Formats: sequence, structure tokens, C-alpha cells
Amino acid sequence: MDLTLKERFLDGWVNYFGSADLPIVFFFSDDDRYEEHVKITEGFTCMIGQLKEVRDGQTAAFTGDSIGCRGGVRYSGFPSKPDPNLAYFLSCGVPGQFEGLRLKRTPELVEGLAGSASIVPAEGTYLVAKRFDALDPEDAPRVVAWFAGPDVIAALFHLAAFDTSDRNCVISPQTAGCGSIINYPLAEGDRDDPRGVLGMFDISARPYVRADVLTFAVPLKLFERMVEGMDESFLTAEAWQGIKRRIEKPNT
Repeated sequence: MDLTLKERFLDGWVNYFGSADLPIVFFFSDDDRYEEHVKITEGFTCMIGQLKEVRDGQTAAFTGDSIGCRGGVRYSGFPSKPDPNLAYFLSCGVPGQFEGLRLKRTPELVEGLAGSASIVPAEGTYLVAKRFDALDPEDAPRVVAWFAGPDVIAALFHLAAFDTSDRNCVISPQTAGCGSIINYPLAEGDRDDPRGVLGMFDISARPYVRADVLTFAVPLKLFERMVEGMDESFLTAEAWQGIKRRIEKPNT
């Protein structure tokens, strides 16, 4: 991690966002020292719940065998077995066997989504997750992701849009909570003009975050542009100051 970029962001974050939560980052690694941060789950465990300790400042590492959800395995880029019931689980379910989430009217509509999102394969043994301030010089973050309320999300949206004329510079694909903070922003990193990804609309993942929290995730390329634009952006204007005070004192 470029320490100059790290310090510049941390200084800017405190200056413009006060005590708002720092983002977390994701990157792949083959370094065996991350083995001690792998926790094997038993039964179903939503990956978003597994990230709570990362948001609190601890390091976590994931492998295809440690993630307690097939979707988490898939969207983290690890090889996963196809789930023959997935289309029914996301739609109408199977009477007498399991209830569907009813996110789509029919299984056919779910199957129609299959080709709309390419999965970025894992480029290492471990998918490592750290809070931004815990980054080491040798780390190479690929994605920066915030869990935040509407005021911070609004600011991140406009920072991502600050130096582009593209009105659609932020996307919000219908995907799993982990898909919106890992796979989609990873895929955006391959674009010449990467977009931000607004997420955490996954009904099954929302119980693992506060009611007022969404996510905003960007590939490193866009993150660097956002940091570069901080001191020239709306963050320096008077209109932001009242919102900043509201972030610092959310109950007033």
C-alpha cells in the first residue's frame, strides 16, 4: 500500500468526515501468515456477518472452505459447486421443501441473470479483509468498501462522480451483499473508467448490518481519484459543514 496515499486519505477522512467509520479493504494473497486469520464456519453463515470483526479493526482471511455461504464463496472468486436449487431459493421456493426469498417472480428470471455478471476469479489462496487503517506497506488492496449511513453514502457518491461527466458513474446491481462489495467492484477495476457500487440491498444480508447502513465500494483506481479530489470538492464548501456536524453527532 502506498503509505502516502494511506496517510492522505486518513487525514482527509478525519478532516471531512470526523468520527465516521473507516472503510475496509479486500485483496488476495498467498502469504501463509494469513492462515491464522482464517475461521472455519459450521453451517450457514452470511459473509457480511463475518466482516463485523473487520469493521471493528481486526484482520480476517477467507478461503473457499471457510466461507459459510455458497454465494460468499462464489462472489469471492473461489471455485464453487453449482446450486441446483438457487433459482428456486431466490424466487418462489419449492412447496414442502423450502421457502423462496421471492426476489424474482420466477426461477426463469433468476436463471436469466446468470450471464449478466462475470465472476472475477480469486488471485490468491486467501481473500484478506482489513480495516483501512490496518493496512501494511506490503498490502495491495483491490477494493475499498464503506458500511455507512445516508450522509456518508451521499458524499462518497459525489466524490466518485467528481471528475467524470458520466451520470451513471455509480451502479447498483441486484446481487448478494458480498457481491456488491467484492465481485462487482473487482470487475469495475478492469474498466478504464471504473464505477462505484452502491449495495447492501440483499434482504438476507441486511440483518447483519444496522437498519441505517448501506455499502459503497470502489476499486483502488477509483479510490485514488476520490482521494485526489477531496480538497477541491464539495467537502470544502459550506453546504457540507452542516452535514458533517450531523455525522459527528448523529443523535442531535
